[in-house]
Amino acid sequence: MSSDSGASRRDFLKTTAAAAGVLATQGLMASAHAAGSDRIKVGLIGCGGRGSGAADNVLHSAKGVSIVAIGDAFKDRAEGCRHRLSDMAKNDEKVKELGNTVELSDDRVFVGLDAFEKVIASDANYIMLATPPGFRPQHIEAVVQAGKTLFTEKPVAVDAPGIRRVLEAYEASKKKNMAIAAGTQRRHQLGYLETMKRIQDGAIGDVVAARAYWNQGILWKVARAAGMSDLVWQLRNWYNFVWLCGDHIVEQHVHNLDVCNWAMNSHPVKARGMGGRQRNVEHPEDYGHIWDHFAVEFDYPNGAFVLSQCRQINQCWNSVSEHIHGSKGQCDAGGYMLFDLKGENGKRVITREQAKAAVDPYVQEHTDLIASVRSGKPINELKNVAESTMTAILGRMSAYTGKEVSWDQALNSQEELMPAKLDWDMSLPVPPVALMGTRSLT
Repeated sequence: MSSDSGASRRDFLKTTAAAAGVLATQGLMASAHAAGSDRIKVGLIGCGGRGSGAADNVLHSAKGVSIVAIGDAFKDRAEGCRHRLSDMAKNDEKVKELGNTVELSDDRVFVGLDAFEKVIASDANYIMLATPPGFRPQHIEAVVQAGKTLFTEKPVAVDAPGIRRVLEAYEASKKKNMAIAAGTQRRHQLGYLETMKRIQDGAIGDVVAARAYWNQGILWKVARAAGMSDLVWQLRNWYNFVWLCGDHIVEQHVHNLDVCNWAMNSHPVKARGMGGRQRNVEHPEDYGHIWDHFAVEFDYPNGAFVLSQCRQINQCWNSVSEHIHGSKGQCDAGGYMLFDLKGENGKRVITREQAKAAVDPYVQEHTDLIASVRSGKPINELKNVAESTMTAILGRMSAYTGKEVSWDQALNSQEELMPAKLDWDMSLPVPPVALMGTRSLT
């Protein structure tokens, strides 16, 4: 790795960390004075657990926030979200202290596959996307077309055609000077920011490799009930279908891969992967057709590489972490620890007390986005999250095919996972589980 590439990375990380620090400070300042045109009117699209959680987070992030519209494909999800948020506005002391409100009359709660259009068309000026990831390219395009501030959960697509749509939306959003943040909350987390600052200051030398893990037990599933159509069941059980979640390497492991791209100041140029599905569970049909383990090696432009693992099988070794290796040392990014080349003599980047006192990054990402809007200096994280999502898709494609796949091959793939049109009564058979080495690139 050349010294020029190391210096370039350090300059990038220094700028990123400095900007994030300024935004955090601006967030504290902006939260102290919000009225009139500063009012943040939130429209939430997707009212499940993450959507409800994001709405909770934004209500705690700054003064001058009102939730004015919500939408979901299912009525029970929308109504449940409305009741939870209304109760929070009445009973949560922090929300009341900030003067934030929930204003969800019947005509501001939208239901159906077109609910996203109605939320975007409302008077909301801050749209949050928390639907299953397969819908995200379409929804991102619609918000960018409307020119409203956007918070989108990760990942932002499940296939390469979706990523290309998101990258086109990013270019359009730049021309409109839009503010956009993504649910890659580690980029707003004090310990990660300080760790990346140390990396850009050369504390471990030039970055030469990284290891990334999201290894855990099996996640949730929804059994098919009598009377459920194919689409209803798959939407309710979205995590277990590739067209909706991208497989867990995309939906979940994207967090760790995003940290690696951040440290490398780049996306990979190719990948070699493997994996499969071998979980031993009752009623495996309830778990759709996603895999339960992946192992991928990513090559980066400067010769560095990342070893990546993600797994969802019970009673196994677990880890959710990122480890960055440099020419002079190494670090545990999520543990905020720096080590020498032998992995010894560890030094904390921030104290345990500082880590404990830091603002919840799920809240801070909204504080930073709102601060950027009010300061007139909007942040835009859409390209970063699109490239991190594509990194995960690249890994999945390599593993499914059993081949070495380049970034350009993957990004130009024509494989489109989302159905062209959705109807509640449509036939939507469950595809077979992918068998490594039997799929071809398209």
